[in-house]
Amino acid sequence: MLLRKKRVRAGARARHAGERTAAYMDGRLPLSEGRGLLRKAFPDHWSFLLGEIALYSFVVLLLTGVWLTLFFHPSMTEVVYDGSYRPLDGVRMSEAYRSTLHISFDVRGGLLIRQLHHWAALVFLSAIGVHLLRVFFTGAFRRPREVNWMIGVTLFLLSLAEGFAGYSLPDDLLSGTGLRIAQGIMLSIPVVGTYISMFVFGGEFPGQDLIPLLYSLHILLVPGLLLALITAHLILVFHLKHTQWAGRGRTNRNVVGKPLFPQFAAGSTGLFFMVSGVLTLLAGLAQINPVWTYGPYRPAQVSTASQPDWYVGFLEGALRLVPPWETVIAGHTVMWNVFLPAVVLPGALFAVLYAYPFIERWVTGDDREHHLCDRPRDNPVRTGLGVAAVCFYGVLLLAGGNDVIAHTFRVSLNALTWVFRVSLLVLPLLAFMVTRRICLALQESDAERLAEGEETGQVRQTIAGGYEEAHAPIDEETRYVLGARKPAMLPVPAGDEGDGSRAGRLRAVLGSWYGRDRVEPRGVEPRDEDAEQPAARDQLER
Repeated sequence: MLLRKKRVRAGARARHAGERTAAYMDGRLPLSEGRGLLRKAFPDHWSFLLGEIALYSFVVLLLTGVWLTLFFHPSMTEVVYDGSYRPLDGVRMSEAYRSTLHISFDVRGGLLIRQLHHWAALVFLSAIGVHLLRVFFTGAFRRPREVNWMIGVTLFLLSLAEGFAGYSLPDDLLSGTGLRIAQGIMLSIPVVGTYISMFVFGGEFPGQDLIPLLYSLHILLVPGLLLALITAHLILVFHLKHTQWAGRGRTNRNVVGKPLFPQFAAGSTGLFFMVSGVLTLLAGLAQINPVWTYGPYRPAQVSTASQPDWYVGFLEGALRLVPPWETVIAGHTVMWNVFLPAVVLPGALFAVLYAYPFIERWVTGDDREHHLCDRPRDNPVRTGLGVAAVCFYGVLLLAGGNDVIAHTFRVSLNALTWVFRVSLLVLPLLAFMVTRRICLALQESDAERLAEGEETGQVRQTIAGGYEEAHAPIDEETRYVLGARKPAMLPVPAGDEGDGSRAGRLRAVLGSWYGRDRVEPRGVEPRDEDAEQPAARDQLER
């Protein structure tokens, strides 16, 4: 009895102390406001995990990068190697390359951390790229998420620069070849190219300033920008609420999913450990960037079959496909074969990525807020454009290894180059047309399922002597999803601009082109999610 009273008094004191602590902290920190955030709903679908994979790869990058900075020396000072890797014993090299070898062979766990850092960088860029594709194909970039789309594109661009800077730091023969190509791209810029090259390299190539400059950018400036943009991106996701797939109870006015804490947080933490574990397995089992086999960089040498990492492979392919076009203007040579594929093309691609949400809104006149994801089939034009862009990128990526492909399959390098040139123009157009027809066919299939039901595979003979297949009713959830489709694009009627200007006529033509390819559901009344559940609120799955 006495023990029970003591236990009750101890519990009361603990509760009192906890209440006092909570009141003390709540008076100084916004804890009460944070309670609502902890119950914020997040949809549960595998496609939404792509952004989390990118985030957790970035965390691994930061942790391994901090460790590597303790041992790497970003110096171009020439030294003589006397470390554990005997094939390079007595070879003159930069201090940056020697410290990379030291990390790989003399520091306990160094090679594992180096490869973990490299694999995390590749997965980080891949996850961002696939995440951007998911956002594009589902229309999740539309109002009110245009700014978040631009942040995502900027993250991808900065990640490319960060990856190239880290790839170039070891000063091996492969990365040095890439830097030589980068210098040629700088020199191709009319008027200011020479000055840019001299500033970056600190004089004639290879200079003494580039590695320290890249090191500062790689560990300070670019990571800081990435961290700031990722924070802004996550804040906007919280503020604007997460997109979700259409379904019963899901509208443009609510979010159905798991609460941030504890369900979503527990699953997200598990995903972090899974990403870390897979990256560690890759680092331990799959060799990547073995710089000791390339040797130190020598300006007079080029490594055989040198290929950059995949994220800059499209630039390599573009440089190899453009014919040798040069123009002499007032005694100055403009190298179009370098300037167009390596400066103009990437600039144009990223300009289109930044502007696309606004272009689509202008063309379609669709200024509504969208919180439900489109199925790619429901917008054939947008999906076709996305697939065409992926094919364009894929051709350039393959063209970046045309010499390796020609040598491996024993085909003519010149013939293969012409095949890639023709494919670069023809394949995206074919991809667009085929994708558009596939989307329309899938829409027609959905309409038939709504009108007739699911095919059962049972065929019976009719009284008239013919044959017909029996159909079973589709489930209510599927019927709701297929019947809730509404036009993702609103065609702009002719004369919408009012003044009959060229811009108005162009907008009307493009808007009609965007919105005409649709197969409306049959057998159900189309519903508008905006009109349903006027008082809809977030719903938590338990």
